[in-house]
Amino acid sequence: MENREDHPVYGEPQTLYGLSASPGIISARILVLKRRTHRAAWRQLPAEEVEQEVLRFRNAVVKAESELRQLRKTFADDLADALSIIDSHILMLKDQMIIDRTVEIIREKEINAEWALAKALGRIKKKFDAIADPYIKQRYADVKYVADRVFGLLAGREDDFLANIHAPVIVVGHDFSPEDTLRMQKENILGFLTEVGGMTSHTAIVARSLAIPAVVGLENVTQSCATGDRVILDGFSGRVYLNPTRNQLEQYREYDRQHRTFSEDLALYIHLNSETLDGHKVCLAGNIERIEEVQSVLRYGAEGIGLFRSEFDFFNRDHVPSEEQLTDIYSELITTLSPMPVTIRTLDVGGDKFTSHLADSSLRLDLERNPALGLRSIRYSLREPALFRIQLRALLRASVYGRLRILLPMISSLSELHRVKGILKTMMQQLAHENVPFNPEVEVGIMIEVPSAVVMADTLASEVDFFSIGTNDLIQYSLAIDRNNQYVAHMYEPFHPAVLRMIKQTVDAGHSRGIEVSMCGEMAGDVVSAPVLLGLGLDELSMRPSAVPHVRRILRGSDYRQLVELGHAVLGCTDGGEVRNFLTRYLPARYPEEFGCQ
Repeated sequence: MENREDHPVYGEPQTLYGLSASPGIISARILVLKRRTHRAAWRQLPAEEVEQEVLRFRNAVVKAESELRQLRKTFADDLADALSIIDSHILMLKDQMIIDRTVEIIREKEINAEWALAKALGRIKKKFDAIADPYIKQRYADVKYVADRVFGLLAGREDDFLANIHAPVIVVGHDFSPEDTLRMQKENILGFLTEVGGMTSHTAIVARSLAIPAVVGLENVTQSCATGDRVILDGFSGRVYLNPTRNQLEQYREYDRQHRTFSEDLALYIHLNSETLDGHKVCLAGNIERIEEVQSVLRYGAEGIGLFRSEFDFFNRDHVPSEEQLTDIYSELITTLSPMPVTIRTLDVGGDKFTSHLADSSLRLDLERNPALGLRSIRYSLREPALFRIQLRALLRASVYGRLRILLPMISSLSELHRVKGILKTMMQQLAHENVPFNPEVEVGIMIEVPSAVVMADTLASEVDFFSIGTNDLIQYSLAIDRNNQYVAHMYEPFHPAVLRMIKQTVDAGHSRGIEVSMCGEMAGDVVSAPVLLGLGLDELSMRPSAVPHVRRILRGSDYRQLVELGHAVLGCTDGGEVRNFLTRYLPARYPEEFGCQ
């Protein structure tokens, strides 16, 4: 007999798999939004009209900035993440790579502003296309958002495409800018789906700040569904159920109820200690990239900063910051968090991520054939010692304001580490000679993110104060997989036995030399991974601040001896699929409140 309860309520049921950008579960009709593309038609200008065209372009830029500033005023100051993103977009409207270059092209080629802007944007895109790091690579989307705003003003903008929505819907589009997402704070916009984007995109960050459920990276979703279709958006798993069955609807109503209760309970864990039932303590810290995000570290109860990405203080300006400017930033950061530790990673740029004002004219870094294996991270700092010395002096000067930990990225050999320590020692001697105060005992650690560092971990551990495992790169380099390459991205497997064994080897090597071992990659903030990582013996997990209460709840509901047994069990698995199958059975049984409803 047919089970009518499992028939689709509307059309044929489909399950779409994307990336969780913002948690939450909702079911509603969808509204597919296909924005008009601003195409840049070429037009040759008479010489006498060139300066008038430059003025037309500059006026559009001024109006775009005015719109962004007005939007910023609309939102509360406690949305620090969202407002700082708008600030970065305003700053881009002054960037010489976009604005000045467009003006140059208008004048040199005597062509219209739309075509000139498209040419300038194309040049920037080529630079970002060469970037290996996924976090930095996604920043091109912000450049495109800003350019699209100017394109729209040059072409004569249509009405707000999010206006006039009078019924509850989930909006679907190719992509939405962070500013679009801010405008989704409306009663009838329940969530959104996009074809592109990632967890670390600025659009995703804003969605999480506003608690708007979202799934991104759904390839061709605008063609897979139509306005009026019913969907279930699962912002926890990244799944979307198109034309769900009645059973699916009932299941997700219950799932939503449980998660709402669970989310309310999580608030209780913000200010509790991070320890297991049998008293084993683990530090749960936050990853941030801008000083404005410090409040989110405090808001979610993180126990310090496990990773401050210092390169963004170089990217978000049109010149190299001075020693004084960096000292002010680091000092404020450390003072605000004191007495909690603040781990600042030194400049992580190079062949795969840099801006024009950082690159030496003799270094054609944008032309490296394989940037991921090229002049990046600590290699770049050693190749540009003047820039490195500025940052190290600033870090040392700020070290007197609290507990600073200096983190060196992508160390691959002992000799490389010795070179860095030599420069650091010289900077200390200079400051002492100048009678500038600093902490001579400042902690120095290295990121373990290449296989050679894992193999040499026992030797490296005797030279530093702590390890921090960067799983994003460690997985990429160990498995020879670029997760941004659509042909091999499915092979990017954090639970690959080789990855788990390297984590364990690093932990054991660090502990044998009496140093702490932390993790600051995306894996650290994944609630499915957390019990495994805790069982492998990590001393600290550093993650996006909003994930801290969830991981803390898992930690406080665990017995450390059982976590160690879990770690031992997964190390005996032979492939990532076997690990995931094991966790699918283990986690709901051990943590029914967190995983039992999945």
